Amino acid sequence: MKAIVLTGYGDVDRLEMREVPEPRAAAGELKVRVSASSVNAVDWKIRRGDMKAWMPVEFPHILGRDTSGEVVEVGLQGTGFKVGDRVLGLVRQAYAEYVTAPLDAWALLPPKLDLKDAAALPVVALTGAQLIEEAVRPRRNDLLLVTGALGSVARSAVHAATKLGARVIAGVRKGQVPEAAKLGVESVVALDDPAMVDRIPLLDSIADTVGGETVARLLPRVRRGGTIGSVLGEPSGARSGASWFAPSRRMPTRSVSRRLRRQSSPVSWSSQSGDVFHSQCTRGTPAGGEGRDREGPAHRVTDR
Repeated sequence: MKAIVLTGYGDVDRLEMREVPEPRAAAGELKVRVSASSVNAVDWKIRRGDMKAWMPVEFPHILGRDTSGEVVEVGLQGTGFKVGDRVLGLVRQAYAEYVTAPLDAWALLPPKLDLKDAAALPVVALTGAQLIEEAVRPRRNDLLLVTGALGSVARSAVHAATKLGARVIAGVRKGQVPEAAKLGVESVVALDDPAMVDRIPLLDSIADTVGGETVARLLPRVRRGGTIGSVLGEPSGARSGASWFAPSRRMPTRSVSRRLRRQSSPVSWSSQSGDVFHSQCTRGTPAGGEGRDREGPAHRVTDR
């Protein structure tokens, strides 16, 4: 089969189209003919060598975590899926014509969801859900601000928080306020408008996907005992009078079939253009959105 292979750490010129052995589904696995895959920040960070200290790879290596396609083989003891099913999944080595992964890495596609759109969902949808469910953990009627709310991870966080009954404020840039109002949140705030930031009511929690000075300016708006969760690490100044914890540094891997729901989708790509999309994603989001999506451990700050 054909696959996009990373031959060594470096720029997009280290990605090559090659013939590689086609996998077979082991017991408890699905084999899927890939329709689409997406480029996440973790992919180009691995490619550049940014993550080799804690996520090293052996070369040649096939990148890719998000995928969608059609089931072509169900391994022994495989239940819940059949050949011909349309699925999306959080897998490994998705930049290929075929991929195998355990059953709980997959979810059936809703009938109206396009395969190309579906391939852009798993990492961002599960990262956003992890940020809310594991780091922030809002209670019903908590007032929660999501920064970068039009980014794909943040959209997922908005969705997860709303389903838990939190009252969500979408934090965006001034020019994005009308679009953010369509998210169905309680209110929208322009985080680059100091006057609007000063009027933010006391928050129970923040779910941060932006970091830097933006979240630092918001720290005084969090009530004592509130929570700050971030996909970008501990916010500067968060330790002042506070304790915090970080879940283990890992990709979100809980059962995809239990956690993936309808989400908006950022961008999908074809295997023929992998180097182009890697180059674009390194500079920023190829198809619009709040900006470059990021992933990482979620951190919680308590007793502020």
